[in-house]
Amino acid sequence: METRFVGIAELAEVPSVAVVVDVMRAFTVAAWAFARGAEKIVLAESLDDALALTGRHPEWVALKDGPPAPGFALVNSPGLLRSADLGGRTVVQKTTAGTVGALAVKDASLVLCAGFVVAEATARLLRAHESGSVTFVVTGEDGRADEDLACAQYIAGRATGAGTDAAGFLRRAAASRAATELAEGVRQGVHPDDIALCLEVDRFPFAMVAALEDSLMVLRPYATP
Repeated sequence: METRFVGIAELAEVPSVAVVVDVMRAFTVAAWAFARGAEKIVLAESLDDALALTGRHPEWVALKDGPPAPGFALVNSPGLLRSADLGGRTVVQKTTAGTVGALAVKDASLVLCAGFVVAEATARLLRAHESGSVTFVVTGEDGRADEDLACAQYIAGRATGAGTDAAGFLRRAAASRAATELAEGVRQGVHPDDIALCLEVDRFPFAMVAALEDSLMVLRPYATP
């Protein structure tokens, strides 16, 4: 398996298979949303688009970065989301980096969204797909976010059967700028447990597959064999 690691701005062409990584916190949050019963997650282009979608579908619930805001019932925090009851709901998610990265590769034949919490399931799906080439999209900090790169490299190692140990990659993620900002309260809409929850390897047994459905980019859990 040939792998490459790029930032969103470096996506010069549509990859065949893309793994979009946002550890802190978009795709950790997405995994928790599915664990709390969400049926699907619609990845919105903008905050206005998210509000327009929930306006047309009042039963849907919108989620954003930062503090709560009118029209957004949820914020991008796994610690805050883990007590939510999302049974059968559709979540509309708009974040600074993760959703942007997924939408940037929406025309790829296979798009997976990932963090450490679904790492092994993601690697297993890549192995089953027998992907010859995989592009890992490092979404944070214009492709320089070490928590996202560490997770991407860990998944790549697992997908190629390298028997990669998670410890070193988790240490990098824990020392990243994003983790520091979460710990120091630089970011809003944060729970004290967010960093620890983002660094739980294989918390969930499913991968997350995004695909176009009626012009919307929709993320769904995928149980890997």
